[in-house]
Amino acid sequence: MRANRLVSLVLLLRQRGRLSAATLARELEVSTRTVLRDIEALSAAGVPVYAERGRHGGFALLPGFQTRLTGLSQDEALALMVAGSRRGTQVFGLGSALASAMLKVVDALPDSYQETAADVAERLLVDPETDLLSRRRTAEEIPDAIVTEVRRAVLAGRKLRLRYAPVDRAPAWRTVDPLGLVTVRDQGYLLATRSGADRTYRLSRVRAAEALDEPAQRPDRIDLGRVWQERGTRFRTGGDQVAVHVRVDPGRREELVGTALAVRSEEAEPDGRLRMEVTFQDARHAEWALWQLATSAEALAPEWLRASLHDRATALAAHYGASGDGR
Repeated sequence: MRANRLVSLVLLLRQRGRLSAATLARELEVSTRTVLRDIEALSAAGVPVYAERGRHGGFALLPGFQTRLTGLSQDEALALMVAGSRRGTQVFGLGSALASAMLKVVDALPDSYQETAADVAERLLVDPETDLLSRRRTAEEIPDAIVTEVRRAVLAGRKLRLRYAPVDRAPAWRTVDPLGLVTVRDQGYLLATRSGADRTYRLSRVRAAEALDEPAQRPDRIDLGRVWQERGTRFRTGGDQVAVHVRVDPGRREELVGTALAVRSEEAEPDGRLRMEVTFQDARHAEWALWQLATSAEALAPEWLRASLHDRATALAAHYGASGDGR
């Protein structure tokens, strides 16, 4: 990993000129102390990098320095293959590999093309963190060590040992045969089988992962898109699902849709609110989702859900209406 970082450091200096230690540390996702050690290592290896002191100082390469450091690592090549989805590189833990690979790609271009490529890059923005209403995406945070181990098992075709925490249940270990990774709206999923049965795991709920030496039991080829669609269909149509009619504030629509399994119907009412029919996994899921929206949503049906939310709100009001002195 350090060798790749040293290559990236040289390419950053080649393409962007003089850079401060703080800027290099930010780009390489390391500490400034690590950058200084890397600079010393490059100098010892004969790379003509020098320091300029002062307010606008930093590190730079001697003018005209050329090198052939554009060989892509396995992770960098993989990152380029999924670069069509910026979210995919982040969810699968390939963000830094993509940045390193793109440095090598740009460095391999003729000098006349490098300036054009930089100008084009400045005029294209893909998938920003917020939309025009300043609503931020809620990307999942998955530890690098976990996603790296999961990815290694998927790509190497090895069994995977997971410590997984389902909703409202304690984490437990299980061994699975991984099939592939899927990212949807910044949420990552592992498709796998366990004792021959289909299983889908949310990556953010994996607490630990270990790729085993034993080969996974899985087909040699897979149409991941078809498998994902089939599992989604079974998930939406199976089990004890609950259909709910609800009125919701348009500003909270995405939160409702994000927790529901499916939207069956939707129409705007004269007062601007939305009347929707949505499905949830079960009764507990429906109650939890509507409770999160508080007064921004109203469950119209079924009646038992209205009653359940009413009872919960009454109990909460009674609790806070009592004396706050602990008696």
